[in-house]
Amino acid sequence: MAYIQKVRGFEPQIGEGCFLAVNATIVGDVVLGEGCSVWFNAVLRGDVNSIRIGRNVNIQDGTVVHTLYQKSTIEIGDNVSVGHNVTLHGCKIENLALIGMGSVVMDHAVVGEGAIVAAGSVVLANTIIEPYTLWAGTPAKFIKKVSPEQSKELNERIANNYQMYASWFDQEENAAPR
Repeated sequence: MAYIQKVRGFEPQIGEGCFLAVNATIVGDVVLGEGCSVWFNAVLRGDVNSIRIGRNVNIQDGTVVHTLYQKSTIEIGDNVSVGHNVTLHGCKIENLALIGMGSVVMDHAVVGEGAIVAAGSVVLANTIIEPYTLWAGTPAKFIKKVSPEQSKELNERIANNYQMYASWFDQEENAAPR
């Protein structure tokens, strides 16, 4: 069963139909919307500030989600995919965005709706990524615009695939405690 811990009076809130891998860690002021999945070795640390995650979001293996004490929060919209081994720190990720494997998104950065951050990118603090754009590199730079239709198809497909993958696990055995 996932490790879920109350801290500073904040107990994580897990939405209906969420899958939490057996060694996922969710601590403190974290709210997960319906149908999310938090995969193996992912850590959502809401100990120093709040983490708010929308519906049908997948936080893939090895990802770390954290904030700055009294300075930044995490907001993640709906149908977002966060790839393996990503670090999200005090940033905002809008609906239908895709954060590629091994990327880092720093404090007060905003990844716009339907935007794609390529694998291995580093999005510096305070960067604003426009909706429906592709960014890549270290530091991440604008590469090109992406059509809303292409972005939506890709990002919804990935988010829905993670719903399917989660269904392969015994939900009773892996259910979050209530």
